[in-house]
Amino acid sequence: MITTPQSAASAYANIGRIAAGTGTAGGGAGAAGEGGDFASLVRNAVSSVADSARGAEAKAQGFAAGRVDLVDVVTAIAETEVALETMVSVRDRVIQSYEEIMRMPI
Repeated sequence: MITTPQSAASAYANIGRIAAGTGTAGGGAGAAGEGGDFASLVRNAVSSVADSARGAEAKAQGFAAGRVDLVDVVTAIAETEVALETMVSVRDRVIQSYEEIMRMPI
């Protein structure tokens, strides 16, 4: 799958909005002072990626029915792929940070 700079920028902007607490998936829920707790941040990010995947799947089904253009399907899938790769990178970094903290002497 080919990823365009626009789709990458869009995915990073979506993650940035989620991190800032202004995302569409529960944007103000639990926002106390600095945008909510870590669990709600992760929940919103996962929800955003899942919504993106559902949208891409709906476009693929629309293409199969002849209602959606192929370019829209490919773009939606590429954006979902970038969002998922970003989510996996963040997950890997969180795990790496946790492991580093666990190695620290008390």
